[in-house]
Amino acid sequence: MALTKVRGGGVDNPLTLGGGSASDRSIIFDGNAQDFHIGLDDSSDSLTIGLGSTLGTTSHMVIDANGHVTQPLQSAFLVFSTDSNDFPLNDTRLMTLDTEVFDQNGDVASNVFTAPVTGRYNLSLSLYFTAIASDSNYLEVYLTTSNRTYYFIIDPGTFDQTGAYHTITASVLADMDASDTASVSYRQSSGSSGTDFDGNNSFFSGYLAC
Repeated sequence: MALTKVRGGGVDNPLTLGGGSASDRSIIFDGNAQDFHIGLDDSSDSLTIGLGSTLGTTSHMVIDANGHVTQPLQSAFLVFSTDSNDFPLNDTRLMTLDTEVFDQNGDVASNVFTAPVTGRYNLSLSLYFTAIASDSNYLEVYLTTSNRTYYFIIDPGTFDQTGAYHTITASVLADMDASDTASVSYRQSSGSSGTDFDGNNSFFSGYLAC
């Protein structure tokens, strides 16, 4: 099948779709397994790129009249934990991820985030601890991905008494392959028991950066 050429462009000979009336206009790319579209959603005054032949049904990228670009299906999540406990010494505890603020694309389940595609993911965490024993060797948080583990640590021995509260925060740009997972855990090494993890004030978040 010959390729049909459409000529036009420039101020004297522009290529125009539509006649200025209130109506959606789109171009359909008809593929074998998948169709894609690009078009004007006139009801929201936005340029939309999406899956399928119907404008606005599965939008992958939306550009509004002010230049804001959104990606409604791009992986992004923010999850809190309802798990608040006095956790055992020398025991690595997995942070439960059971209170979703949002989970765009549905990639969080069973206390792990699973990368849907290969890419670079910005992952952030904040874990809130109370009654931290000053005689412990260390209090450590692990961000574990399929490719590597990132460690974040404090030495409570620098406290002159039991720490009333402390937050360990961190952020990494992690390389992840499709189907790789990421999870968060924590551990106190030795010392007195009684350090508490406050899940209601702890979160794990992330998004596909590139």
